[in-house]
Amino acid sequence: MKIAMIGTGYVGLVSGVCFSDFGHEVICVDKDPRKIEMLENGKVPIFEPGLDTLMAKNVEAGRLSFTLDLKSAIDGADAVFIAVGTPTRRGDGHADLTYVMAAAEEIARASDHYIVIVTKSTVPVGTNRKVQAVVAAANPDLDFDVASNPEFLREGAAIDDFMKPDRVVVGVQTDRAAAVMSDIYRPLYLRDFPIVTTDLESAEMIKYAANAFLATKITFINEIAALCEKVGADIKQVSRGMGMDGRIGNKFLHAGPGYGGSCFPKDTKALARIGQEHAVPMQITEAVIKVNEEVKRRMIDKLRDLCDGSFNGKTVAILGVTFKPNTDDMRDAPSLTIVPALVGGGAKVRVTDPQGHHEGEALLPGVIWETDPYTAATGADLLVILTEWNEFRALDLKRVAASMATPHMADLRNIYSVNDASEAGFAAYESIGRTGHPAGDTA
Repeated sequence: MKIAMIGTGYVGLVSGVCFSDFGHEVICVDKDPRKIEMLENGKVPIFEPGLDTLMAKNVEAGRLSFTLDLKSAIDGADAVFIAVGTPTRRGDGHADLTYVMAAAEEIARASDHYIVIVTKSTVPVGTNRKVQAVVAAANPDLDFDVASNPEFLREGAAIDDFMKPDRVVVGVQTDRAAAVMSDIYRPLYLRDFPIVTTDLESAEMIKYAANAFLATKITFINEIAALCEKVGADIKQVSRGMGMDGRIGNKFLHAGPGYGGSCFPKDTKALARIGQEHAVPMQITEAVIKVNEEVKRRMIDKLRDLCDGSFNGKTVAILGVTFKPNTDDMRDAPSLTIVPALVGGGAKVRVTDPQGHHEGEALLPGVIWETDPYTAATGADLLVILTEWNEFRALDLKRVAASMATPHMADLRNIYSVNDASEAGFAAYESIGRTGHPAGDTA
């Protein structure tokens, strides 16, 4: 089949490359000439493990190409996917649908044959109906269907998630559209991956409900971690015991400095806004948003305590600033709250991250970028682990502690233990949800 993918951001590029690997002819469209030029030269504008190799393979096979010309991409296409940004709208927390609606109108004006217009972007319930209206108004004679196909890709593991999904959700209104979507996802269907076919509104809601629930699990365990610190329990043991319950599961039960990234922050806000608009308040989701911000502030208090009550004049080494490992994405990362608090408090902040420098340089003014954790830690008063990159999981802690002016560590991802830190020579060690009982403290 021929597919046009509108938007070469994270979702659009990963989806386009993976669809081409299914054997479809895929043309990715973007309005940014620099991005298209970069892609045509074989360079990937985002960091996603394995994406560059898979892209090169399918370009070479003639199944994948890139263009600025929307009309030529749509010519003869069976389906057009809208994969543009839906950022949080300023002022009301709703998803900004400006780019989605603009893309829908352009698709309508450029199309002259039956086509399925598929919304891949995360959009509020009712958006696909609006897309349908926009297309019909722009081109009344066009024969088309609209489908909702939300993505469930984890940054850092997106290719595997696309190729081996827990499920594929497809919202349609007609059998004709369902048949096109079935053909597109046929390689997954043949390998018995579940394809969930629903109406448009249910597909839209599944995406928001899933992300809000996962954000709730993260926020719940962070609240339990705060309580563990007060009562003397170990959050890692608590999480393990909870996760063994099949009704709960062990994923997203890792205490940390709060969730961030491209999905959870904006999707929880959008769901809360949808609830308000329909007079059905999403009280749990609203609480999750509030508590997640409080978690970040609690992390700042931990760091201040390790700096004897003040950041002023202290040197702090930050390991990791992206919202999670294996990505260069810093959208709503905890570092964007924590690092400015350090700088604003008078600290000299050194930062190192395997992929975060490119975005972080503009987002974190006033910091010093170092190439590795050992250089960052030299002469520092506090070492802070903010992102659990593999590069930070097996540090020579004795070397780190010996190089520091004051060997204090804030392990905000619980990748080490009190025993590890103490044996390495750290005078103070703080983690999340653990009180420091050596006998029960496991990394």
